[in-house]
Amino acid sequence: MGLPRQLTEKQMKFAELLVYNEGRKSASECAYEAGYKTRPRQAASELRNPRISPLVVQYIGELRREIQEKYQVDLGRHLGELAKLRDDAMKKGAWSAAINAEVARGKAGGLYVDQKLILSGNLDNMSEKELEAKMAKILDDHKNLIDISPEESQSKSEIEQHPVSD
Repeated sequence: MGLPRQLTEKQMKFAELLVYNEGRKSASECAYEAGYKTRPRQAASELRNPRISPLVVQYIGELRREIQEKYQVDLGRHLGELAKLRDDAMKKGAWSAAINAEVARGKAGGLYVDQKLILSGNLDNMSEKELEAKMAKILDDHKNLIDISPEESQSKSEIEQHPVSD
């Protein structure tokens, strides 16, 4: 028994159903729908086996490559599609969708940079001098926000003479 020289209609239909419904239908469902009614699971297995059905496997590969080329994501196409979605949303007055599409375009174009700053420091590990220096720097950095007039602040000697009791 030799290899067939071309695909049958049922084999082509199976391959097309398999590729175009990827993730939505199982291989056995595609085989059944293609006309393999008696043993669809076994037919699906045989049709995807390169030793048993090399032409079907080759055709499935060609279809997948076509789809990859058609839906391939590259920056220009992606930005163009987002611009189209933005424009369509603006025409419909869907401002939130339009803004989201424009932000997505900006991110894809590298205009936005997500930054996460993780500071690790522990006041418990600082000496008293380091704490005082840190507090003085904070006061100096934010003197326009923090207004401590001399009348409100107590000197160190006053605090020592009148300790706060619990």
